Amino acid sequence: MKVLQILPELHAGGVERGTLELGQHLVQNGHSSVVISNGGRLVEPLEEQGSRHIRLPVHRKSIFSLSQVGALRDILHAEQPDILHARSRVPAWLAWLAWRKMPPASRPKFVTTVHGFYSVSPYSAIMTKGEAVICVSSAVRQYVTQNYPRVSPEKLCVIHRGVDPEAYPNGYQPSPEWLQNWTKEFPKTRGKFIVALPGRITRWKGALDFLQVIAALKEKGIPVHGLLIGEAHPRKQDFYQALHAAIYRAKLEKDISLTGHRGDLREIMAASNVVVSCSTDPEAFGRVTLEALTLGKPVAGYDHGGVHEQLSALLPAGKIPIGDTSAMAECLAAWQTAPPQPKANDQFTLQNMLEQICATYTDLLKPVK
Repeated sequence: MKVLQILPELHAGGVERGTLELGQHLVQNGHSSVVISNGGRLVEPLEEQGSRHIRLPVHRKSIFSLSQVGALRDILHAEQPDILHARSRVPAWLAWLAWRKMPPASRPKFVTTVHGFYSVSPYSAIMTKGEAVICVSSAVRQYVTQNYPRVSPEKLCVIHRGVDPEAYPNGYQPSPEWLQNWTKEFPKTRGKFIVALPGRITRWKGALDFLQVIAALKEKGIPVHGLLIGEAHPRKQDFYQALHAAIYRAKLEKDISLTGHRGDLREIMAASNVVVSCSTDPEAFGRVTLEALTLGKPVAGYDHGGVHEQLSALLPAGKIPIGDTSAMAECLAAWQTAPPQPKANDQFTLQNMLEQICATYTDLLKPVK
């Protein structure tokens, strides 16, 4: 079959990585993979894996984006994909508007993936318009059924995001060369109990809660060092500056490092003692926490959204009441001397995810009896 995925851009992020993983899987199994986006730094690896990329400005939240509907319909006529898979709201609107004017007998099957807890609105409802609607967690499926009751439950399918255990092997250790370079770059981490919070530097990811957790551990006499691993979006610089100010007010400038964007997150998490999720709003899934659990790292996270589902299956002891920084600090303090071992991740795997997505495609393409 021929699958055409459409998303805003190909820079970085879970949706983007999932697009590449699916494209590679399709090509490896004899299918054709085409991706439409406005481009980005992941176009080159996408094409190296065998997918084709078509650049189209489908990323702007603007009325002017509607001018792309005709061009998109021309692409669909020329490419004749079997599946049209929309992964974000603006591209989904453009794809749906182009798709619905095509003859039903010759148009592709339309699939959407609900990747997040979008604001409830007619604009967000486009993500429920697919002939099959993939939900990345049970929490997302519940969000759809509660907020869009007219959507047929029969077309909703939960396909959890997955991690490749070969890419994140249990017990993985970074190379001595990496450790040497890391310690040289971040000497304050040497000999410390390292607590890592990976993710974009935004308010809802819980960076301010993280400061409270590190401060509480420090008060307990634990030689802790916190890592905030990620970059701030250009539009979030105000919060980035406020975070720096909060670190200095709490006198934690020697106890917390902001690493910026890193290409070696696996190594950093493997070198850390604990990974945490302090997201104040629920994660639709939370891929990074699953990567840490797959590595065999203890994860403590607020008990909601997709992180709740991961921890319930792999490390129930890591579930923390939402917003309870004291409880998280108590948990981590106990783990300093007796770290728990997560269960082996054979449930949320990349192979399971890819096979289930392809099975969804295949089911849609079966002739109606």
